[in-house]
Formats: sequence, structure tokens, C-alpha cells
Amino acid sequence: MFKKVFPLSAILSLRFLGLFLVLPVISVYALELEGSTPLLVGIVVGGYALTQAIFQVPFGAMSDKIGRKPTLLIGLLIFLAGSIICAFTADIYTLMLGRFLQGVGAIGSVIAAMISDLVEEEIRGKAMAIMGASIAMSFALAMGLGPVLSAKFGVEFLFILTAVLAVLAIVLLFTKVPTPPKIKHTYHAAAKTSDILKDPNLLNMIIINAMQKGLMTVAFVLIPIILTSSDFEWQKSDLHLAYIPAMIFGLVAMGPAAVFGEKYNKPKEIFLLSIVLFIGSFLIMGLTTSSAIFIVGVVMFFIAFNMMEPLVQSMITKFAKVHQKGAALGIANSAAYFATFIGGASAGLLLEISDRGTIGISIAVFATLWLFWTLKLQNPTKYSHLYLPLADVDLSKLKGFENAHVAEWYINDTEKVVIVKYVADAMQKEDLIAKLAK
Repeated sequence: MFKKVFPLSAILSLRFLGLFLVLPVISVYALELEGSTPLLVGIVVGGYALTQAIFQVPFGAMSDKIGRKPTLLIGLLIFLAGSIICAFTADIYTLMLGRFLQGVGAIGSVIAAMISDLVEEEIRGKAMAIMGASIAMSFALAMGLGPVLSAKFGVEFLFILTAVLAVLAIVLLFTKVPTPPKIKHTYHAAAKTSDILKDPNLLNMIIINAMQKGLMTVAFVLIPIILTSSDFEWQKSDLHLAYIPAMIFGLVAMGPAAVFGEKYNKPKEIFLLSIVLFIGSFLIMGLTTSSAIFIVGVVMFFIAFNMMEPLVQSMITKFAKVHQKGAALGIANSAAYFATFIGGASAGLLLEISDRGTIGISIAVFATLWLFWTLKLQNPTKYSHLYLPLADVDLSKLKGFENAHVAEWYINDTEKVVIVKYVADAMQKEDLIAKLAK
């Protein structure tokens, strides 16, 4: 499984590493460009996410028609072009164009679909956890490297480096990624968007994913601008003093959170703790007059973000039924990208019309409402999978089969196998076989 998932996770990680490298410094860089305002800066910070949200579904549909690999190549080439435009911009509007173009290459849904093609359903949650962890690692690495490299070589260099990472991703695509099999399934129910949104756990995960990403862009608009403002009077070259400790603590927190959430099946507790840390971080960053205490707030934010990141995609796939997984991930990621854009634009607007303390308190109140909403989340049920040769199954029994302890069934038409997803603690495999056998 790891050999199948790692190259795809690496491609996505390289792309996110490029996007994340500029996040710690792009707001102060953009603020100095011709035509800049705080609102336009906020749009630049989150701009890639708006086009990412818009093009998620079209890219997924394109991959169904022309294949996963050609679609990934197109997305990476567009991302490469956007990165080059950003590297050689002289005004805020050209930078905005480049950021929008970076997001047009929306390959996240294609990679998720490709993982689904390559990995068996019962270990798909682990595959998504690997993908989430790789993104979290990219985030943490970028937070350490971005400020240091920009101080030494300039922000333009970060965009050039992003373009190089896109080329490396293309090389990986054609040297390490296997061509997925074309597998046809028959499901015992159709995927409906309304069913996904009516499921309280899936809806909760969509909100968690969106809020986490939205707060990310809020933070990356505010942190560098506040630190370099008259409140603290930091130099841009000193920003790494805030981000490197945050990166280290974020990395340390990520491992135990992933183990506790995945192995011990306690993601709800991790999510609630992360939200509490988000609340505390924005209160501290909004109200403190001490640079050292402000850095504590930044560290708390990074810990919260990195604790969530490895679990989000995995939990969505665990709560969704097998025929809903693609749609659920698509909705969740589109919502997250819209929230990313809204977070950046809102933070820029708030900087124009409000003071730091009011901003921090307002975000903390909003996150507190999120905390109470998330209390309704349940930890996922642990299921087992039964594989039966199609020739041994009575299809009339299968099509009418309903059981309180069976989540779903589906047929792999290509490999002629029936897969039944059930609660092993509640029923015996032998009884299940007897109920379905010819």
C-alpha cells in the first residue's frame, strides 16, 4: 500500500510545499507592491484557494474521461505557469493573477480518486492518513524554510523554487506513479449530495476541514503584518524567529495526535483540543503586547493546525459510505478552499476597518461557536470487510439484504468479488456468509 500511495502523496506534498513556502511572508511582501491594500493582500494570500475550489470538480470529471495521469500533468503545468508569473510580478494585480492560476491546477481530487483506484477500501483510511500527514509535513517544513529563504534570497526566489518543485512533481508522476486499473463497481445505493450533507458526522467533518483551512489564511495574513507593524516593529528578516519554534512544536504534536486519533479511534477528542488551542492562539495574538507571548500564540496555532491535518481526510473517508467517498471528499475540499479564500479576504478587510484586539476576540468567539458545534461529532465505527467470490453469492439475497450491523455492500465487477462492510464485534463472518450464499 505504501508504495502505491507514497508517490502520489509526494506529488501533492511538493505542490503544497510550494504553496505553503510563501504563506509566512507573502502578506508583508504583497503589502509593498504597487496598488496594494490590506483587502487585496488578503485576496492574494487566499486567492489560489478560490480557483482551486472552482476547478476541483471539473478536474475530477476530466480525469474520468481522459485518465488520471494526463489530468495530473495538465494541473501541474498550470501550477508551474502560475508560479512563474508570481516570481516576476511587479504589482499586486499580476501577483493576484499568478496566485489564481496556481489554484486552477486543482489536482487534489484527482489524487484522492487515484488513491481510491489503487488501494483497497478497507485500508483507504490509512492511505488518506498518509496523504494528510504528508501535507502536514509540507506545512511544517515550509514554515521553517519560507521565512529563512525569503530573508536571504527574497520572496521571488520562493516562487521560483515552487516552479522547480512543480517540475519535480511531474518527473515523479511519470517515473514512480503506477497506472491505476480500470475497475467498475456496482453499489447498493447511489451517491447523493443531500445524503452527505444530512449525515451529521460528515457535515461536521466538512465544517472542521473548512474552518481549519480558513483560520490558516487568517493567521498568515495577520501574523507577519502584526509583527512588522508599529505594535512590535519586527524586521521581515526576523519572522523566522516566530515560525521556526512553531514549526518544531507543530511537528512534535502531529505524531501523537495522529496515533491517538487513528490507532485509538479518538479523533473527536483531538479535534476539540485543537479548536481550544485555536481559540487561545487568536486571543493571545490579538491582546498581548509582548513579542514573546505573541510567539506563544503562534506556536499554539501551529500545534492546533498540525494536530488536525493528518486526521481530516482519513475521517471523511471513514464516515462516508464507499459510494460516497469521492463526492464527500470533493465537497469537503471545495468547502475548505472556499473557506481559505474567504479567510484571507476577511482578514485583509478586518485589518482595514478594525484593530488587532477586536480581530482576535471576534475570531475567538467564532471558533468557540465551532467548538460547541463539534461536540456533536461521533468517533467512527470500526468495520471489517468480507470478500466473497461473486459466483458464490445469491444475488437475489444480496440485493434485498439489510442488517443493522452491515454498513453497505458493493460488487467489484472487474474482479468478480462481492465486498460486505460489517461490524465484526456484532456478528460472525460465518453467519454473514450463510445469509448470502447460494
